[in-house]
Amino acid sequence: MHIVSADETANALPFDALIPALREGFARGATTPPRHHHQIDEIAGSTLLLMPSWRAGGLLGVKLVNVFPENSGHGRPALSSAYILASADTGEHLAVIDGNELTRRRTVATAALASSYLARPGSRTHLVVGAGHIGSLAAAAHAAVLGITTVLVHDQRRESAQLLVTRLRESGMDAHVADDLDAAVPDADVVSCATLATSPIIRGELLRPGTHLDLVGSFRPDMREADDTCLTRGVLYIDSDIALDESGDLTQPLAAGVITRDAVAATLPQLCRGEAPGRRSDHEITVFKAVGTALADLTAAALVHQHTLHHSG
Repeated sequence: MHIVSADETANALPFDALIPALREGFARGATTPPRHHHQIDEIAGSTLLLMPSWRAGGLLGVKLVNVFPENSGHGRPALSSAYILASADTGEHLAVIDGNELTRRRTVATAALASSYLARPGSRTHLVVGAGHIGSLAAAAHAAVLGITTVLVHDQRRESAQLLVTRLRESGMDAHVADDLDAAVPDADVVSCATLATSPIIRGELLRPGTHLDLVGSFRPDMREADDTCLTRGVLYIDSDIALDESGDLTQPLAAGVITRDAVAATLPQLCRGEAPGRRSDHEITVFKAVGTALADLTAAALVHQHTLHHSG
């Protein structure tokens, strides 16, 4: 059984390979039971997630995720996870893959895949809100599918935003710190949020017509990145129906009657299968809400496994 490190996982998942694989994976589908979601009451806000998925005759996997938000205040990652991959034929364990790197790459790659359907083709300015473990890769993923020329970065800790801007510039991107979030939102063609916010940080009234809003941070009912106006002005797309039950970005406006479940124009699998058209005009505002799926994890883990077999042979 292979133990796959974070660096090996990253090397196996370049966005030019991962995004097309996710497109095919979402279109094809897999058996994906609801995730197990457990609160750890002894430590405020902490969560254990178990995320299984498999394809008959193919691969079977489960991701174990620990989310400890208070770690951020101590300079430690808020997320810690491992992915266990096995044969769906025999049950034989094949690999233990670094779950943190797999999660961050499949998360931003899934968002970029959605943007390939929902962002205006001429999108040039990308605002990244949240420069942490996930958000720090959002610009690179979106640049793989859109002609982004400028990246703006906002984080509640300015030093984190500046660090990411420096890294993006070193990679050849035109990047700048956005100290004033409200001022930056109208300048952006694509806004990507990857935060652990528990109250809205994006004001829908500031979104320019034609903007695509990408929300990947909120995965619990008490977490929220976008206000009600984002949803009443925008056309809503989701990665899976789970988002309607788990993310405060949707559960709170649903409970308040601001939107109904019928507000969802399509899921990402429907977009990938060509069952829904995606963006319909240059003027509409599109909103993509993702909570992460075990199907995306399985797809990414399969790529890692192929890469490992190739390079170990």
